[in-house]
Amino acid sequence: MLHKGFLLACVTGLAAMVVSVPAHAAERGWVPSTCGAEPDAPAVDASSVEKYNASVDKVSAYEKAARTYNACVSKTAVKEETAISNEARDKIAHIHEGSSAVQQRISANFTQLTSALKAGGAKLQKAAH
Repeated sequence: MLHKGFLLACVTGLAAMVVSVPAHAAERGWVPSTCGAEPDAPAVDASSVEKYNASVDKVSAYEKAARTYNACVSKTAVKEETAISNEARDKIAHIHEGSSAVQQRISANFTQLTSALKAGGAKLQKAAH
């Protein structure tokens, strides 16, 4: 008896699982050191019913191990991405605060200089009359 329906469900489940891995992790070769080794996908042997059924069992075991590994990778990736994002946000805030302080000082200087020029001009104009 072939486990055709079960194998189809496994393959569909594996395909859906692969899509959920963060894209940047796969593209750059990043892997977390805390998740162990990625499980190897088994070969499917359809040369006989017995070997096919054994392959279904191997695929089922692989699916379980791969899902566990993928969950670990995803959890670790989110944790590391969050830490990087928080660090970047703090650095950006620090730069923004410094930039804002410069802009405020320059604006205050312009306001003070404009007032001084107006007052000086008015004083000189009054003295000239």
